[in-house]
Parts: sequence; C-alpha cells; structure tokens
Amino acid sequence: MPNLVQPKVLKGFRDFLPETEISRKEIQTTLENTFKSFGMVPIDTPILEYTEVLLGKGSGETDKQIYRFQDHGKRDVAMRFDLTVPFARFMAANLNNLYLPFKRYHISKVWRGENTQRGRYREFTQCDFDIVGVDSPEADFEILSIMYESLTALGIPDIHIHISHRGIFNAFLEYLGVKENSAEILRIVDKLAKIGEEKVLEQLEELTNKEKASKILEYISADGSFDEILSKLEELSGGPTEGSKRLGTIRKMMLNCGIEDLFILNPSITRGLDYYTGIVYETFLDELPAIGSVCSGGRYNNLASIYSKTEMPGVGSSIGLDRLMAALEELGVSSSKKSLTKVLIMNMDDSLKGHYFNIAAKLRKAGINTEVFLEQKKMKNQFTFAERKNIPFAIIIGEDEYKENKVSVKNLETRENFNMTNIEDAIKIIGGNKE
Repeated sequence: MPNLVQPKVLKGFRDFLPETEISRKEIQTTLENTFKSFGMVPIDTPILEYTEVLLGKGSGETDKQIYRFQDHGKRDVAMRFDLTVPFARFMAANLNNLYLPFKRYHISKVWRGENTQRGRYREFTQCDFDIVGVDSPEADFEILSIMYESLTALGIPDIHIHISHRGIFNAFLEYLGVKENSAEILRIVDKLAKIGEEKVLEQLEELTNKEKASKILEYISADGSFDEILSKLEELSGGPTEGSKRLGTIRKMMLNCGIEDLFILNPSITRGLDYYTGIVYETFLDELPAIGSVCSGGRYNNLASIYSKTEMPGVGSSIGLDRLMAALEELGVSSSKKSLTKVLIMNMDDSLKGHYFNIAAKLRKAGINTEVFLEQKKMKNQFTFAERKNIPFAIIIGEDEYKENKVSVKNLETRENFNMTNIEDAIKIIGGNKE
C-alpha cells in the first residue's frame, strides 16, 4: 500500500468550507451590484505576469514578497501581488479596444509571501474598482462614494474613511528640503500605527535630522476639524498647493451630499506603495480599529506610463475581502449558518424516484433551490443531513401524498407541518417566485 500524503495546507493559505464560501459569494455579489450601479464593468487579468511587469511597481518590501519563479519555457514569471499593477498593464495593452474614462471592477485572488496575521494571509481576495483616463475631483469623489455605498450595502455599522493627499505631503517635504528622501519617509510614516510615534521619530531622525524629523511628525500628527487640519497642512507646506485645493473641492462635494461626517482628514495616511500620486485613503471600523483598514487606495497618475506613452491617470480603491470577513464575523454582521438549498425532498419510496425529481424541477422553476436526497435511508438520517446543511424546509411525499397529487411540507426551523397540500400552496409556504 502506498504511503498516504498528509492533507496539509501551506502557511498563509486556506480551504474554504461551504458556509464560509457562501458568505464570501454573497458579499461579492453585493459589491458587484454596487459597482455596476455606478457604471463599472468587470475585467480579468492573468494570475501569472512577466516578472518585469510587476517588479518595482509597489515598493521594495512588496518586491521581496512576490512569488517569483521560472516556468517550463525558462521565462521569469511572477504571481500578481495586487490587481492595480496588472490593470495598468491591461490598459496599455488594450487601449485601442477601450474607451476613456474607463471604469472597471475586478474581484480575484492575489498572492504575497508576507507574515500572516488576523485577516491577513498569503493568498487573499481583493475587490478593486478604478476609474482611468481622467484626473478630476469628480473621479476622486466618485471612488469615495463607491467605498461608502459598498460598505453601507454590506450593513457595516460605524465606519470612517481616513483620507490624505500625497501631493500635499510631497510639497511639504520639498518645502522642508528632504524631497530626495520622500520614498523612504513615506514608508516610515506608513508604519505609524504599527510602531508608534517614538519609533517613527527615531527612524526619521536617522534619515534626516532631529529638527526636520520633528516637523514631519508635526505634519502627520495635525488634528482638529477637516478644515482646520487642511489649513495647518497648507501652512506647513509653505502655502496652498494643487493637492490642498483638490481636497478642498472634494470636501465641498462631501458637504453637498451630506456625508462629510464619514470622512476624516488624516495626514498620517500615506499608503506604502510607491505608485500613489494624489489622494489616498484607508477605511477603519470604529468598533474594530485594531483589525486595520478594510478598504484603501488612492490616485496613481503615472503607473500606466511605465507601459504606454499615452497618459492614463487613474484613481481606485480595493476592499480586502478576507480582512473584511474577519471583521464582519467579529461584529456579528454575517452569519456562517447559510444554505444555498431551500428544500430537501425526502427519498422515501423506491417507486417514486422519478416523481421526486419532477417535483424538484417544479420547485426550481418557481425560483426555489431544491435537491432530492440521493439514496433511501432512514428518515432520521435524511433530517440530520438537512440540519447539517442548514436546509430550512423538507418535502415529504409518500404513497398517500402521491395518490392525492399532494405534498407535505415541514419547516425544519420552526418544526411546523403543512400536510397534504398541493404544489402551488407549497411554493407559497416555502416562499417561491420572490426573487
């Protein structure tokens, strides 16, 4: 007998049992419906890209996390680490077949060889939505609106979207005379929530000097109302900038739509990836701040220029599905006990097999997901199956029901019985023709 292979899964990777996958699919459907309501269309890109397409587009730390190898054709290839960089390559390759502005959404898996933690894995699903081909406050605000509408549609209570602007920060660094170190400063600042002010200040002092490090800390720690913080950032940057004017315009749109209280101007939000050039944002749940951002992104005006001479400014955001699900489960917003099947037809009589499948077909035609138990077993075993699969209704058809062209319905959640009813009434009891 051959040695059995241990059925183990790599660290940072997971199997998904039906209950979890049902919840994942429902969330994805809700998000897709929200994206489509704003005129967004779906796309897909390959899991594997030439490594040169991916390297150097995120950050030095991200490059270290890429799954990279040589394929059978001796080509240097890598698995995508996000959906934004492949999207930039996609736009450059397919520009002649597209229209601008182009609004897309993409829900798929990505891979990063990073340390695992709660809601963070090496294989995970991102839900991206972007607008490419226009650099305007309207496009920036529409992405923020989609973020708000998406999380609201999922029934998530008490969310706040923290926003900032890379352009203002870059102007501040230039005014401070440390623009040449901007990439490294951004990465240090991006660690503020993880390592705290003291460590950030220490790392900034090593990179610049004590006085300039204190100024940078003053910038990222500015507090007050949205307008007060914006004025403070302009003051520290030597006056108004294009970025501060853009944020001011977006602020007016928030006020016009009555959603201004959802947004917090937080200058410590910089996003660690190198390709961001304008507005950036992260979304935190008030009840679970420690779980981190569940929806983040920003404007990236130069990313596609790596692949094409045509200017394609873009702005977008990404919802981390795995982290979001971990948060929803902790908040009790989502239920793990769900079933796609609404009715189980009990297999009671060998001579009625064909009739069972005929009734099942009628129920499906009425919009009711139905399955027939596929072998004759004791009723107790069949009810146990329905309970384990969380099926809410059972239909029982014995000799008496068959002779009268009736069915008996049992509500497995309330234990209520509806005996000897016709199929039309059974459909009403179960709740068909509603979808």
